[in-house]
Amino acid sequence: MPSRLLAIETSCDETSAAILTSVDGERRLDSVVILSQDVHAIFGGVVPELASRAHLRTVGPVVDRALAEAGISLDQVDAFAVTAGPGLVGALLVGVMYAKTLAWSLGRPLLGVHHLEGHLFAPTLEDREFRPPFVGLLVSGGHTMLLDVPAWGDYRLLGETRDDAAGEAFDKVATLLGLGYPGGPLIEKLAPSGRAGRFDFPRPMLRDVERPGPDRYAFSFSGLKTAVLRAVRASDDLERDRADLARGFQDAALEVLVEKTAHATESLGYATAMIGGGVACNRTLAARLRERLAGQARVAVASNRLNTDNAAMIAAAGAWRLARGDRSGPDLEPRADLPFPGLVHSALLSELPA
Repeated sequence: MPSRLLAIETSCDETSAAILTSVDGERRLDSVVILSQDVHAIFGGVVPELASRAHLRTVGPVVDRALAEAGISLDQVDAFAVTAGPGLVGALLVGVMYAKTLAWSLGRPLLGVHHLEGHLFAPTLEDREFRPPFVGLLVSGGHTMLLDVPAWGDYRLLGETRDDAAGEAFDKVATLLGLGYPGGPLIEKLAPSGRAGRFDFPRPMLRDVERPGPDRYAFSFSGLKTAVLRAVRASDDLERDRADLARGFQDAALEVLVEKTAHATESLGYATAMIGGGVACNRTLAARLRERLAGQARVAVASNRLNTDNAAMIAAAGAWRLARGDRSGPDLEPRADLPFPGLVHSALLSELPA
């Protein structure tokens, strides 16, 4: 008999629902609906109160649409998964309460899922060969971290950002350049028309990759952002310099991400690296990591719709945890700072060769 899981994601400004069916160990994504909120663009960033109100209006219709596209009714759902954190607590609360109500009314199992673990599982929905061990680079507007993943549920933190997340840096630089929000896609579109090397911005913490220690796989983007700010202020013709500035910033940011990910993959001797999160939609990032690891390791990246916030990845992570017996009780509450399950700080920082 098929086992159907309904997942809900409301951690930020996308309301999403998905149906994942498992039959004899094989999984099939029957539907995924993602409704993005466009109201935040005029503010240059997500407004938490507006996000929560939008989720309240749309979570019901989004779930109904996911069920309709899967061709099933609500009483045919066998279990529920929902993002429990991290994220905007008001936005998370909408999804958690909705999922809890559905699960309770039907007497079905419920599981709260960590948003970042969902990003790790996203490629499994399209790539049957993707599995641990691998090095995972999670890059989004709220997070930048490099993980050693020897097995599902076993996550070793190699490094994370000391200040801005990579996606946040892209958004802030796009604002400085007068491009709008969200900034990542706009910078990626503009950068190829810029001249390489005209603005040679710093590569923060890149040299640390050559020496063991806590900074080896750590990231920092605040200094790079400040360097762009100074260059913008020094420009006497921003229209002329805009593409060159975008190229200089993107080249610097991506070089740091690529080199640290490649170094960790090589040092661990893994045959796979993956990129997940909203910044993974930047195809230049994926292309440069593939070029850097050519002949040594493959690079797994999900399609864009599964890299931005979506319920399909929550379903994938939730299905794995439900299959091993994990459950959440009626006391499940959202947490903006939800701990990453199974995450430990890796001792490999000092053990890996330079």
